[in-house]
Amino acid sequence: MAKGSIYIYTGDGRGKSPAAMGRAVQAAAEGKQVMIIQFLKGKGLGDSDFVRRMEPEIKLFHFEKSDENFASLTEEKQQEEIGNIKNGMNFAKKVLTTGECDLLILDEVLGVLENGIISADELKMLLECREDTSIILTGVKLVDEICVLADEVSRIETVKFKVWE
Repeated sequence: MAKGSIYIYTGDGRGKSPAAMGRAVQAAAEGKQVMIIQFLKGKGLGDSDFVRRMEPEIKLFHFEKSDENFASLTEEKQQEEIGNIKNGMNFAKKVLTTGECDLLILDEVLGVLENGIISADELKMLLECREDTSIILTGVKLVDEICVLADEVSRIETVKFKVWE
């Protein structure tokens, strides 16, 4: 029986990924191993010296090759990236089945679901592989089939937004 918890950060507000990153830092401070797989974000945090300094406790992966966000790509480039995203999902399954980390963050995986790249059933099967690993899912749109599996769901909404200068 799976013991790892499932946490979801969802909503149209800003801060879902930073909230997940905060949990990653907290887990690493407790001596746990953390892996983050980013989807649909172009480069995301991939080139960040800060994130690299957190290794080996926190490891960041992204499988997409384009530096641009998925939505801004041509149809042809999106098809290429879909294969890369599915490779990322397969890597997540390997991580969960081998128990390589204590916390796995699937950043923007709900967007992967929303874009039809994977189905809710595929995501549910992935989550069932978790054993002792806890998982954080992020994304704007949450579907009921995934929501019912979560131990905790946080809805993030923007009340006021002003760009930092």
